[in-house]
Amino acid sequence: MEAYRQVWANCLQIIKDNVDKGAYDTWFAPITPSRLTDNVLTIEVPTPFFYEFLEEHYIDLLRKTLRKELGNSAKLEYSVKVVNGAPTFTYPAQNKPNLTNRSIPYPYPSTQDEPKIVNPFTIPGLKKLEIDPQLNPNYNFTNFVEGECNSLARSAGLTIAQNPGKTAFNPMFIYGNSGLGKTHLSQAIGIEIKEKHPDKIVIYVDARKFESQYIDAAVMKNKVNDFLYFYQMMDVLIIDDVHEFAGKTKTQNAFFHIFNHLHQMGKQLILTSDKPPVELQGMEQRLLSRFKCGLFAELKTPDLATRIAILNKKIYNDGIIISDEVIEYLASNITNNIRELEGALVSVLAQSTLIKKEITIALVADMLDKLVNTARREISIDEIKQTVCDFFALPYDKIVSKSRKREIVLVRQIAMYLSKNHTNYSTAQIGDQIGKKDHTTVIHSIRAIQNMIDTDKVFKKTMQNLEKKLIGY
Repeated sequence: MEAYRQVWANCLQIIKDNVDKGAYDTWFAPITPSRLTDNVLTIEVPTPFFYEFLEEHYIDLLRKTLRKELGNSAKLEYSVKVVNGAPTFTYPAQNKPNLTNRSIPYPYPSTQDEPKIVNPFTIPGLKKLEIDPQLNPNYNFTNFVEGECNSLARSAGLTIAQNPGKTAFNPMFIYGNSGLGKTHLSQAIGIEIKEKHPDKIVIYVDARKFESQYIDAAVMKNKVNDFLYFYQMMDVLIIDDVHEFAGKTKTQNAFFHIFNHLHQMGKQLILTSDKPPVELQGMEQRLLSRFKCGLFAELKTPDLATRIAILNKKIYNDGIIISDEVIEYLASNITNNIRELEGALVSVLAQSTLIKKEITIALVADMLDKLVNTARREISIDEIKQTVCDFFALPYDKIVSKSRKREIVLVRQIAMYLSKNHTNYSTAQIGDQIGKKDHTTVIHSIRAIQNMIDTDKVFKKTMQNLEKKLIGY
């Protein structure tokens, strides 16, 4: 008999005397030894869960038994059997005395054009992982300008970074309109945590990437358990744009299990969204209730002083000199979106460099005229509903009610028409957010409003005035 088989047979004789028959038949009889090299015995187990259970309940018994057979330098290594042609992967026992601990790479499936997340499917129980946190080093707290619009969220983020997962701010739910710094702040928290706690496993992933990973694991690779195991091993999980999960039932279900596990284990969750939990549509109530159990902090539109500070910070970092008058002019004319504000500054610098002219208010004004005429501000369906209700003096709750009163139906149809023209949402998504209507109702509403615009000059003028109010919201 080969040496490794004999060693394991001897171990089993000892194990039989220390566990009941049911436990032995369930957890030890299915194991087969595969090799013995340099005092390291490798045993095959059916699944990663099998390995987890052994490590949790029987590692001391295994360690003592193996030492009795091979001496104090004995080490135990597990391997998972090949299933449906999947490659066998091997990993050592947990970090017990004389049992080593190392990570085994298992590349995550991704397209060639997308950056890979390093080592995303690692066997549970291994704590020393080399995982790329996917954080942009420029999105740090030093580059994040504090103002009244974000002071609560920023302060909470710094508190979390001191003791992630151990504060009342778990989960931290950051919300606000596009371009106000949600991604920057969430990544800044992750960067600060890594600096203060280098041993913490931190990862940032946007919701769409998370969804595509889940689909790949579930449909193409049949690796859902590995997908769940990977994310459940994080110490800090940052999910950007969690509202993108709306209507994605299976993705929400996977995230629910990950969320539950991490929260119960005292791990930190940081989520961002374009709206607060109470306004999220198409999300399961069990998820929404968990979003609400921590802190939700709003990022508001920055005031003039904060916008000026943001521009000055960027100018200082880039080593550029621009007059205070030009900075104030820029900050006064782009008010709703930090991303657009910084983009305008880049455009001004590019224009000045190309035409070799001094940066003056006249130059900036000319550039802004072109930028404002060609750029379309991102508008949400919630903004459209609120604007339409204000315009027609209709209570907000009426537009999403089941009322069939003519005046309410008309306002609801107008909101659907504007949502189709000013957002990228599908008719099904528009219907879901405006009265829980199906897509055929939305299509009918759009046609009805367009017909009224084409045939009624007074109504057409009303719609023009409403759209001006919406665009300048």
